[in-house]
Parts: sequence; C-alpha cells; structure tokens
Amino acid sequence: MLPTLDAFDLAILDILQRDNTVSQRAIALAVHLSAPAVQRRIRRLRESGVIRAEVAVLDANRLGRPLTLLVEVHVHDEHPLRTAGLRQRIAAEPAVQQCYAITGEADYLLVISAATMADYQALSERLFGGDDNVRRFRTSVALSCLKSGLQVPIERDAAAP
Repeated sequence: MLPTLDAFDLAILDILQRDNTVSQRAIALAVHLSAPAVQRRIRRLRESGVIRAEVAVLDANRLGRPLTLLVEVHVHDEHPLRTAGLRQRIAAEPAVQQCYAITGEADYLLVISAATMADYQALSERLFGGDDNVRRFRTSVALSCLKSGLQVPIERDAAAP
C-alpha cells in the first residue's frame, strides 16, 4: 500500500534527495517541525520504501571509468523464461548502472560505465555472448554528460508546508 504523503513529507523528501547529509535538526528548521517529528517521518518513509536507498554519488572519471555507454538490446523472445538469464547477468554486473525494459525497437536499454573500450568489449561478451535469445545489441558512446541525476521532481507548491 502506498503511503499518503503530506506537504511535510514532500518537503523532507525534497531536501533529502538533494543532500541526504543534512541533519534532521536542519530539516526540522526548514520544514517547521520538531526534530523528533522529522525523525519519525524519515523512518516511515524508509520503511514504506519511498526512500529506497541513501548513497554517495561518485565521479566515475575520477575513479578511472571515463566511458559511459548506452546499449540497446534486442531479443528474439521477450518471454520471462527466455530472458531470465540475461536479466540475471545484467542485475549481477556492477558496471551496468541502469537497465530499463523499454518499448520501441529495442527491448532493453542499459547505461554502462567502463574504463576502456576493451573493458566494455569483455563486458558485452559476458552479458550477451552465447545467449541465443539476444538478437543484437547496439552501443552508443556518450561524448559528454549534459545532466545526470536520479532526483524525482517534487512540486514546490505541494512541498511547502
């Protein structure tokens, strides 16, 4: 069951998704609640799954992974039993940052981080090689990043308590 979110919850979420290191006291001041009330709300948002994870966003370039590749995967048969192996390999691969089942010509769209093209070539062989259900895959290399993020838009009017 989806939790009911009020303006205080939305304001808290808006702050946390931009910077989850903001203290609960600072959040309480910003949204005009007590720190214990903010703590209870954050706990409820975590337990309900509205807050899925709290992570550090790393700079792939500074970690020696300058390549971002967008990979369209086309399969012969979309049946879950036929794609189970592919989906398991994708889920287990740390270099796959995101994977979407999509509509259109391709069946999946992957966002992959790699150090070199040779690393990507080895990765693509691990993911797709020997899988007779993978019809083909098409790779695009990102030349630059104009925007990257996972923030969910929160209406300002709804988030202002």
